[in-house]
Amino acid sequence: MIKHLQKLTTQITKRLSDFNKWRYLLLLIVPISLLLFLSTTTICSTNNPLNYLNNLNSLIYNQSNTNKDKLNVKDSRIAVCLVGGARRFELTGGSIIENVLKEYPNADLFLNSPLDENSFKFSTLKSVSRIGGIRIFKPEVMAESDEAVRVLTASNSPNGIQGLLQYFNLVEGCLTMIKSHQQQNNFTYDWIIRTRVDGYWSTRLQPDLFIPGQYVVPSGSSYGGLNDRFGIGDYNTTITALSRLSMIPELDNAGLHELNSESAFQAQLKLRNVSYITKRIPFCIVSDRTYDFPPGRFGVPVAALSSKGPLSGVKCRPCRSSFSSKWAETVLNGLDRQWSWTESANGTLQLCDGHDKWEDGWEDLFDGVAGKKLAAIRKRVSKMSFDECVEDFEIMKRRSAAWDVPPAGELCRSVRKIEH
Repeated sequence: MIKHLQKLTTQITKRLSDFNKWRYLLLLIVPISLLLFLSTTTICSTNNPLNYLNNLNSLIYNQSNTNKDKLNVKDSRIAVCLVGGARRFELTGGSIIENVLKEYPNADLFLNSPLDENSFKFSTLKSVSRIGGIRIFKPEVMAESDEAVRVLTASNSPNGIQGLLQYFNLVEGCLTMIKSHQQQNNFTYDWIIRTRVDGYWSTRLQPDLFIPGQYVVPSGSSYGGLNDRFGIGDYNTTITALSRLSMIPELDNAGLHELNSESAFQAQLKLRNVSYITKRIPFCIVSDRTYDFPPGRFGVPVAALSSKGPLSGVKCRPCRSSFSSKWAETVLNGLDRQWSWTESANGTLQLCDGHDKWEDGWEDLFDGVAGKKLAAIRKRVSKMSFDECVEDFEIMKRRSAAWDVPPAGELCRSVRKIEH
C-alpha cells in the first residue's frame, strides 16, 4: 500500500512539474514574441527590443505632459495684445473673438489702435467678457531719430521709416498697457499673444503653440527676417519681442543698420538671445492693397480666404479663385524662399488676382467662407445705427479695467455720416 502511494505521488509530481514547465514556457513566449514583433516595426537606436519599451514609456510620459500643458494653458493667465487700425474689423473681429479670445476664457484683451474713420467697428468687441484695457488714440507724427534712420530702411515700407515707427509704437504701447495692468493688480501674465486687428482666423489657436522659453512666430512671409504679424511667448520672451521701439538704440550700438520690420524683429531676438521657432498658424492678413499678379520672385501673393491650409499671416481677401491649386503651388514655389514665400503644398492655398480692387459680390463670398455667426457680425456692423454704436462702446467701457478712448460720439461719427 505504501509503495502504491509513493508511486502515485511520483506520477502526480511529474505531471505537475510538466504543467509548470509549460506554464513558465508560455509566460516566456508571450512577451518575447511581443518584443520581437515590436522590434521589427519600430526603428530603434540599437537592435535591443527593450529600447522600444523605453521609447514607449517616453512617448506615454511626453503625451501625458503635453495634455497636461494644454490643460494648464487654458488655466493660465493670458494677455491678448491686439494692434492696428480697424480697417476690415467687421470681417476679422469676429474670428479673433471666436478662435482666440473665447478659446482661452482666462485671456484678457488689450487693444492699442489709432483713431480713424473705421474705429467704430471696434464696437464688435462688446461681446468680450474680459477686457484689460482699450486705447484708441489720435496719431501724431513721431520724431525720426538719427538712430532710427540708421537702423531702419524705408524700402518696401508703404509709409517709410515713419510707418515703421508708428507700427513699433503700437506694438510696444500694448506691452506698456499690459505692464500697467499687472502692476495695478499685482500679478504677472504667464503668456502674451500678440496679433493684428486685420488678421482673419480660419480656425482656433491651438494650445501646442504655447512653448515655454520659445517665441513662436508664423512660418513664411519672412521678408529677410522673421514674420512679425503674430507671436506667442511666455512673459520673459515677449518682453523682448514687443520692445520694438525701445530696442532701436541697442540695434544701433550693435551695428545693425538698414533693417526692415522683419529683419529688425529677428535681430532684436538674437541680440538678447531669445530662442524662437516658426509654425504654421491659421490666420491671414485681410488687405485692400493691390499687388502685381502673378507675383514674381519678390512679389507678394494674395491668398483666397477660402484656402484650406493654415495661411500663416499671408495677405488675403475673399475672391473667386479660378486658378488650380497645382498652378498656385508652382507660382508660390517660384517666390524667393527668404522673402514672400509661404507654404502651399497639397493644395492648401488658392491665389487671388490681387492687382485690382476687391471683386463685386465679395460680401457673399466672405459669408460663405466665414459661416453664419461671422456673417451676422459683418451685416450688423454694415447696418449699425449711431445710437447702437454708442451703446456698444458704453458696454465695453463698463467691462474695461482701463479705458483711454475718445467719447463714443466721436468714435461713431462716421456711422452718423453713413446714416445720412
